[in-house]
Amino acid sequence: MPLPLTQGVHHVGLTVSKLEESASFFTTLLGWHEVRRNPDYPAIFVSDGTTMLSLWAAQASHSAFDRRQHVGLHHLALGVSHVSDLHRIHDTLVAHHIRIEFAPEHVGKGPDQHMMCEDPSGIRIEFRWSPSVAQGEEQ
Repeated sequence: MPLPLTQGVHHVGLTVSKLEESASFFTTLLGWHEVRRNPDYPAIFVSDGTTMLSLWAAQASHSAFDRRQHVGLHHLALGVSHVSDLHRIHDTLVAHHIRIEFAPEHVGKGPDQHMMCEDPSGIRIEFRWSPSVAQGEEQ
């Protein structure tokens, strides 16, 4: 079988309705850093050191995305290293009144755990801990 011609995700571009608030969700609440801004678009690029997101401001009014009716991004899933980080993220988001779709829970019968929320622009963000990925983590 030939090797893949690609090497993972370079970045994900998201169109957001609340540019500053969505950028702050990642930088202030999750500890990401701002890579750069493009005021002409406008856009803000943020990264956690592994993944980069391009947050592009919507230019016109928009209708909310319905994951069951529209083609497009269903959700963005971000990995966490420790199960305790998953719970810390949940607590931080609750304290900042971020809409939580569901709190940390097992995926199926486990041991993986995840939670789902919405960023300030309504984009669904999943946080997922997988012990098979986080080697050495106690279950």
